[in-house]
Amino acid sequence: MRRNLQSGERLRPVDLARGHGLSTQAVRNYEEAGILPAADRTPHGYRTYTPLHARALRAFSALLPGHGHRTAASIMRAVNAGAVDEAFRLIDESHAQLLDDRRTLQAVRAALHELRPGAASDTGAGSSTGARSGPAAAAENGGTFIGPLAGRLGIRTATLRKWEQAGLVSPRRDPRTGYRVFDAAAVRDALLTRQLRRGGYLLAEIAPLIAQVRAAGGVEPLEGALGDWHARLAARGRAMLTGAAALDAYLGEPLSSAVPAARTARSG
Repeated sequence: MRRNLQSGERLRPVDLARGHGLSTQAVRNYEEAGILPAADRTPHGYRTYTPLHARALRAFSALLPGHGHRTAASIMRAVNAGAVDEAFRLIDESHAQLLDDRRTLQAVRAALHELRPGAASDTGAGSSTGARSGPAAAAENGGTFIGPLAGRLGIRTATLRKWEQAGLVSPRRDPRTGYRVFDAAAVRDALLTRQLRRGGYLLAEIAPLIAQVRAAGGVEPLEGALGDWHARLAARGRAMLTGAAALDAYLGEPLSSAVPAARTARSG
């Protein structure tokens, strides 16, 4: 199925470019990339566009903020090739990714909530070492040893070592005994990792979040970053709605099984 380009009004490349703040070369590039339908040609070989091309360009421009250039271009190519179902699949993938990002944000917020002072601590049912999170469990020069921390978290010491190998926790070594000592920052990272693991996140997915906490200097400064993250997700969701409306307007144009003369000439 091809779009019928015979819609009356004719536009020069410069008209289409000026109407969207682009260069004429950018318009030609979009056509060559399949983002715009193929243009008709004058007897002298000049491109002529129509309001349909303007709507296609508006749709692509509207899709960009929510889906990014690569996906937006793929959506338009699919539509222009008549593969509308493929375009819908690409849109669905973007929405699924946005939902995953929202869930990640929610998981981080929940994990950080448990790190706030006064939050209830899940020490693990039946753990005899879970209550030993005070002075008796601390190293002589401050911090917590691996055994008491594992008990507090309700996990095995081997799990903490695995997290250390993955760079998620960074305990120091006691100079006298050589034992691992988890200071306040390391305990914080372990608590955050435990919460995210319980939420089903992989170690590789947790690593960049831990890095953000460290770069922010702790949990409190990260709250502002999470607010910005939430705002970006909201803006992306709104942009997807705007893009969907523009694409729907483009899809509302009548379809024709006739191959445009320009493409017929090119294939000849």
